[in-house]
Amino acid sequence: MDIDVAVLGINHKTAPVEVREKLSFSEKELEEALSFSQQANGLQETVIISTCNRTEVYGVVNYHSDPRSAIIQFLTEYKGIDKEKLKDCFYIYRGEEAVLHLFKVAAGLDSMVLGETQILGQVKEAYYKSMEVDGVDTIFHALFQQAITVGKRIQRETEINDHAASVSYVAVNLVKKIFDALSRQKVMIIGAGEMAQLTLKHLCEEGANDLIIVNRNREQAKSLAKTFSGRVVGYEYMIDWMKEADIVISSTSAPHFIINEEKMERVMEEREGRKMFLIDIAVPRDIDPEVKKIQGVYLYNIDDLQAVLNSNMKERELAAKKARKIIDEEAGEFQCWLKARMVVPMIKALRERAEEIRTEHLDRAMEKLKGLSDKEKKVVENLSKSIVNSFLRDPVLRLKEMAGEEEVDESISQLCDLFGLELEGEYNNNKSKKMKNMNRR
Repeated sequence: MDIDVAVLGINHKTAPVEVREKLSFSEKELEEALSFSQQANGLQETVIISTCNRTEVYGVVNYHSDPRSAIIQFLTEYKGIDKEKLKDCFYIYRGEEAVLHLFKVAAGLDSMVLGETQILGQVKEAYYKSMEVDGVDTIFHALFQQAITVGKRIQRETEINDHAASVSYVAVNLVKKIFDALSRQKVMIIGAGEMAQLTLKHLCEEGANDLIIVNRNREQAKSLAKTFSGRVVGYEYMIDWMKEADIVISSTSAPHFIINEEKMERVMEEREGRKMFLIDIAVPRDIDPEVKKIQGVYLYNIDDLQAVLNSNMKERELAAKKARKIIDEEAGEFQCWLKARMVVPMIKALRERAEEIRTEHLDRAMEKLKGLSDKEKKVVENLSKSIVNSFLRDPVLRLKEMAGEEEVDESISQLCDLFGLELEGEYNNNKSKKMKNMNRR
């Protein structure tokens, strides 16, 4: 097969947060990065998934190419990072392995929190973002639409959501291990995005009722405060109000530390020895890790949250086994579709050549049989069609069976030479780079 699906990336299993944050893409960066990746690497289609826990570049590539070096070069050059320092952090999957990986990602099976559902929305967003810049075509339309379907199917058909948790839920679980009753603690949430909302939801479910909400966008903060009965504090007063909080959970999209050691020392002086619990679930990180040195400060970042995931792992794993069977089934279906695309131009060309021969000889016959009635002419024409269809039936069936065979390229080439055929579409001798008109199922 002359085209292949590939993915190269890093995630929480292969790289710590300080590496992942260097390769994360903001929403504004993605559009430029998608265009740059196609120009730099010759990827026919591209989707970039960038979250707290992973950055992955998906591409439709030439089967005989090696995209690893090119994609690593793109990522490290675009982000201005020494690729030698990161080369051991990357993984790459191709073909069916790449399809399986994407389906696992969409289903939450490759997440830090097994079965978490946020990632499905992030996969959708990555796909839609690439669509906006014409980064996807036939293959990735089919692949990512099926990935989204797989994620939804697993949520519907397994119990994995009953036992899985988002990162925000894990953060709240960690807080509960330190404080007996959240109803007696003051909680500050920094950020008003999706992660902050989920964290607030879980906190309130566990009894927290004294909430301070900080965000640069005051209207967003007010909306969140109204939903969860919290108080709004302007971003410029964040440090002044932090002395009141026992628990601080930060989840902003700031590109730099918003809380450093100097600010934290000032806060702790005013707290007069009372401990403070900080959870940084932002990528890039919001809180300078140096604040850990300050007495009474307990800081946990997104990588530290893995420790609290084990309690429900057994139930989640049982559900995950069922989910993996669904993924294997769906990935096999996609591969069959992808392989079948190879023989479509051949079948089309064969039918067109047969039709040319049929009409040519039918016209000659009709010239010699001028005395036939319209009804008799119709009988002769139908006979010619029946002969052609009967002749083509077995070759067409065999071509479809050949779609999954390794030697299919060579077989198609031999058939083209034998019948004098020229194929149209992405599998012709010129190998068009762009594929148009999605026609799946």
